[in-house]
Amino acid sequence: MQSAAWRRHLLDHHLSPSTSAAIAAFRSASQPGLAPQGLFGADGARCMSARAPAVKGSGHLVRKGTGGRSSVSGIVATVFGATGFLGRYLVQQLAKMGSQVLVPFRGCEDSPRHLKIMGDLGQIVPMKYHPRDVDSIKAVMAKSNVVINLIGREYETRNYSFEEVNHHMPEQLATIAKEHGGIIRFIQVSCLGASPSSESRMLRTKAAGEQSVFKEFPEATIMRPATMIGTEDRILNRWAQFAKNWGFLPLVGGGSTK
Repeated sequence: MQSAAWRRHLLDHHLSPSTSAAIAAFRSASQPGLAPQGLFGADGARCMSARAPAVKGSGHLVRKGTGGRSSVSGIVATVFGATGFLGRYLVQQLAKMGSQVLVPFRGCEDSPRHLKIMGDLGQIVPMKYHPRDVDSIKAVMAKSNVVINLIGREYETRNYSFEEVNHHMPEQLATIAKEHGGIIRFIQVSCLGASPSSESRMLRTKAAGEQSVFKEFPEATIMRPATMIGTEDRILNRWAQFAKNWGFLPLVGGGSTK
């Protein structure tokens, strides 16, 4: 018990207030009591088959235990983008409350390895998928009743543009979740400042993704976090590298940007 309390103490002190607030919002947004209809597989809520068809639940979510990793919260959550910065903390919180978490990944099999130890045996289930393969997306959603999309990109690559990652992928996930019939909550993580009239193309595609999600899944929850900082962030660590290697920090917009 002391070691568990110490881990929680370390986790709380390694997260910024904005990151902690985002995780708390996720926790409240995914509470099954807000939507009683759930999804259950033929072999039980804690079992998962990669290619099993979706089956609607017929009643309230089944909960077992007093809470904690060895309990069953009734939530079976598919978390897209779980291998990223925010994803590891979200998976940890979901596992701690007794939820089963399906982790789609497209890289090597080692990429979700650090997430498996966050839950009880069989609680964290990595599943190979490809974001351009509709069948693989349906497979990772097949036994879920909650879908959370953390996929996003603040820069483009030769393989993935802003439009595909920030707009078309959320639209596709929302469409598949609606067709599924057993998804009680769809949570889309957008970005603070997302607007169709923004000067930033990235923020414009984020806004387009929000509109597409609402069109396909009107009951969806959209979250707009600000820049999150923490142990693995991509802002303070980068500034620290500048300060350590070159002895200066870059000033965005001539130092006038807030």
